[in-house]
Amino acid sequence: MFSYSIVSIALASLCLIKADAHQVAYQQNSQADPFAVNSKRPVLEKDSYVPSFAGISTFAHLPYVQCWEENVAEDYDIAVMGVPYDIGVTFRTGARFGPSSIRLGSMRTKGYNSEIGVNPFRSWAKLVDCGDIPFTPFDSLQAINQIEQYTKYLLNRPLVPGQSVPKIPQLVTLGGDHTVLLPVLRAMAEAHGRPISVIHFDSHLDTWSPEAYGIKPPSLFNHGNPLYHAAREGLIANGTSMHVGIRSSLYEEDDFAKDEALGFRIIKANDIFDIGVDGIIARMKEILGDKNDALVYLSIDIDVVDPSAAPGTGTIESGGFLVREMRRIIRSLRDYQLVGADVVEVSPPYDNPAQITSILAADLIYEIMSMMVKHGEEAN
Repeated sequence: MFSYSIVSIALASLCLIKADAHQVAYQQNSQADPFAVNSKRPVLEKDSYVPSFAGISTFAHLPYVQCWEENVAEDYDIAVMGVPYDIGVTFRTGARFGPSSIRLGSMRTKGYNSEIGVNPFRSWAKLVDCGDIPFTPFDSLQAINQIEQYTKYLLNRPLVPGQSVPKIPQLVTLGGDHTVLLPVLRAMAEAHGRPISVIHFDSHLDTWSPEAYGIKPPSLFNHGNPLYHAAREGLIANGTSMHVGIRSSLYEEDDFAKDEALGFRIIKANDIFDIGVDGIIARMKEILGDKNDALVYLSIDIDVVDPSAAPGTGTIESGGFLVREMRRIIRSLRDYQLVGADVVEVSPPYDNPAQITSILAADLIYEIMSMMVKHGEEAN
């Protein structure tokens, strides 16, 4: 027992001596460098690798720019903006969460597009994410006006130092329900000084009048009539604008005739059985006309794709395009001047656990960005 006590005391004393030594070393190191204890500070590598699943949630990890701040003089060529608006839905809500879910789905979006022949993120073009437009979610008229004003400011932003001629950026909008197309087209037509050729990918016409829904008094704006208002306001180029992928039921037997009277042409989803994908592409180009003259805007309601590949949307319709068909159709427009595009009606609450709708939306935007960059590369 006596020997055991002596050993215990000796061990305790040794521990105290070591603790004192560590304390002295810590104090000495702290005086030299407050962050160093027993090792040197890590070397911070400037261009170190960041995993796809890390980082701030911008589209494809693009730099975030406060595009609407008056004291920010930033030059950019392609701008992404989110519009988390779903006041205009007629069935399932949730598209207000579309922009954030598309950004999340774009975390792996990067690299060289072998089909288009360009890496949009390493090119002549500067791509930025402007974040989401702020607007009131309680009043559709006020919200639509706010979206229009913010979009106009982005497209007509002040000159940056060293710039003598205003440069209108190409715009990619993350919806939101399809109502957001109207204020964006208002801003687009004003910025470019002419009507725009709209290629509207959707399972629904979206040219129904406010009276079509049988509401008295009629509700002026919803996601089923942005192109009705756009046509009546002279924002679209008559005869060169079209719907692609139409397959839903109609309100009235003469809805197609009314749509044609507004200046639209129609390519149905079922046309793929008769003329195939290449036939649809040829028909689109025939309607668009001279590729050197048209200013083209792509508006993609995600429900144009079959719900087996895009379940996360509000007004689902069976019998849509498959993903590979959709991507091929979009890529066929690479020779046209795309002034802008949107992907709308992504509703994350109805997506599956694999987030395939949000990922598809991000992939389609990647194709569009690649086309924008490639066209600009060839033009220069």
